[in-house]
Amino acid sequence: MDLKKFNFIKNKYGLHASWAIWGKQGDKPKSNMDDINFFDNEEVLLKLKPNIVLVGLNFSIDGVVLKPFQNFHGSGGGAYKIRFALYDTSFWGAYMTDIIKDFPEKESSNVMSFLKSNPSLVDNNIISFEQELKDIGSVDPLLVCFGNDSYDILKKNLASKFKIIKVTHYSHYESKEKFREKMLKIIEENRA
Repeated sequence: MDLKKFNFIKNKYGLHASWAIWGKQGDKPKSNMDDINFFDNEEVLLKLKPNIVLVGLNFSIDGVVLKPFQNFHGSGGGAYKIRFALYDTSFWGAYMTDIIKDFPEKESSNVMSFLKSNPSLVDNNIISFEQELKDIGSVDPLLVCFGNDSYDILKKNLASKFKIIKVTHYSHYESKEKFREKMLKIIEENRA
């Protein structure tokens, strides 16, 4: 990926999406999760993989993302398991986004209830998601969904266009080691 494309993605999707790259873990599993300064170094461009797309349901923490690529990089929540699971694998550098944009809500059941009552929101987000894939330069991407809800939405709407697989949501009550084990299996089964 070149710098022009990277900056385009940063400007258009940076407050919603990110890349599966983090600073090194320190003494604690969540240490350095919020450090995103490496995105300012052009060397990061060599690590980006737009053909692997990790998809969550929605932005789920309280507050807002203030800096580009801050999503999935907070010190709270379970995203540290993603870092642990993907470190030193071929999925390091994957693109990460949510299928439902601009709908911050911690409880996925509330999101799904709202979507059931407002199906046009799903339709609009599917259209936007397909454009997002084009914009980031995805060619025949592998879509890896965190949890049932994002998987069900994508499977229902895009199964004929893309390979879509599911992994347990990273916030699920299981160890980071167990989550890595599941991700390693997916990575092994989907080697290019």
